[in-house]
Amino acid sequence: MPINYRPDGYHTITPYLVVPGVAQLLEFLKQTFDAQVTECMTSPDGRVMHAEARIGDSVVMMSEPRDGQPMTATLYLYVEDCDAVYQRALAAGAESVSPPADQFYGDRHAGVKDAFGNQWWMATRVEDVPLDEMKRRAEAYGRKSAA
Repeated sequence: MPINYRPDGYHTITPYLVVPGVAQLLEFLKQTFDAQVTECMTSPDGRVMHAEARIGDSVVMMSEPRDGQPMTATLYLYVEDCDAVYQRALAAGAESVSPPADQFYGDRHAGVKDAFGNQWWMATRVEDVPLDEMKRRAEAYGRKSAA
């Protein structure tokens, strides 16, 4: 039987975060997103060489920086209740970037920044917006933002 080009349970794109203090990031992910840590390998000095956490149906990989330079990211997650997840993120020590609000494209979303500089945008789809309506709303949003 041939080997699948990607492991079972993984998607084509898998985020990989590089931050100092991966153990603290894993704790934040567990508290905020109910993440399940599926893998964690440490070096002899105790640094995390590679870790994986499952959030919903996706995997986020992470490690400590090898050269001391973190590589932060912005991630957009769909969750059942963005308001509740936003509150859990704040309780877990995140800084608010944007409180929950309905967006013209049909999502209600909120953003936070974790202690490592990563931004996490959590969203709940509240309306399926047809493409022509979304274009109209985007133009109106652009005009309002420019004013």
